[in-house]
Amino acid sequence: MTSLRGTPTGANLLELDLDALIAATDAAILDLLAEWEEPITASMYAQIRYHMGYGDPSARLGKRMRPLLGLLTYSALSSDWERAIPGAAAVELGHNFSLIHDDIEDQDEERRGRPTLWVREGLAQAINTGDALFTISRIAAHRLTELGFSDAKVIRMMKIYDQTCLRLCEGQFIDIAASQNREMQSVEHYFEMIGRKTAALISGGVESAAMLATDDEEVITRFRTFGWALGLAFQINDDLLGIWGSEAATGKAPSDLARHKKTLPVLYAAERASIEDRATLDRLFATPDPDAALVAEGLAVLARTGAEAYTREQAALWRERALTEIRAVPAMNPIAIVRLEEIMERVISA
Repeated sequence: MTSLRGTPTGANLLELDLDALIAATDAAILDLLAEWEEPITASMYAQIRYHMGYGDPSARLGKRMRPLLGLLTYSALSSDWERAIPGAAAVELGHNFSLIHDDIEDQDEERRGRPTLWVREGLAQAINTGDALFTISRIAAHRLTELGFSDAKVIRMMKIYDQTCLRLCEGQFIDIAASQNREMQSVEHYFEMIGRKTAALISGGVESAAMLATDDEEVITRFRTFGWALGLAFQINDDLLGIWGSEAATGKAPSDLARHKKTLPVLYAAERASIEDRATLDRLFATPDPDAALVAEGLAVLARTGAEAYTREQAALWRERALTEIRAVPAMNPIAIVRLEEIMERVISA
């Protein structure tokens, strides 16, 4: 995917330089890690920095999309985006705790071109470090009280955060169960899974930021709905790139079929395939290390069933729903809405 770290046009509040928002979030995270680190626990905090790509010039840092969405949401409704940084840091830390655990559960050995934490440090330390990240994310959120947000707002945010984390676990449960089942799940079942696993975190982060910035419940609801639609569009677009994407654009080879990932195009094709084509898909997913010829046969099945077109249509549909919601918000700073739209255009190419 195209990096969110695009060339900024300025660094003031009006222009909302995305690099400045990312840098402020990263600085808050690093300060928090340094505050809690002691000599006896230094290695654990080094593991966190390694996973997140800090201090490694060769590391491909994450896009920081989730904290950016939160800070831009807050900026659309309020002029003091710096006050929302602890919330943005909490969301990014929470996202990364889930990635460490996902890598273990999925047995992924690489993330962004480097060994995953469990491969580098072992299962026990990786699990513990993931747990620590979850806890630090909550500590970050509590910093909002120090910046003048009421206890009621902080408690409401923590409620949203805890509910979101439970949804993440539910989504991962559904995903693991589906991967262990030889049968293909339905498209409807898949949407239930990505709603919890991907859309919930984006929606929860955006809703929290809106709630911190305003007491207007209609506006808060619009941003929550925006985040949900964007989350679905983001995941569906990722499914598209996982099969038909360019390695130059995504930073990884499109190998979801070879890796037996039951993403939306595959599930859509399975529901509509002929008996012969369904047998091809079954053979592909039953073969531990499918060769290029078998993968090509699977791609042909997807082409015959119109899976690519359907996936593109769904990504575009949910992107438009997200745009409709934020364009209806009476923003204090319309530039923030423009920046949100720019992010959507960059990360959702369908």
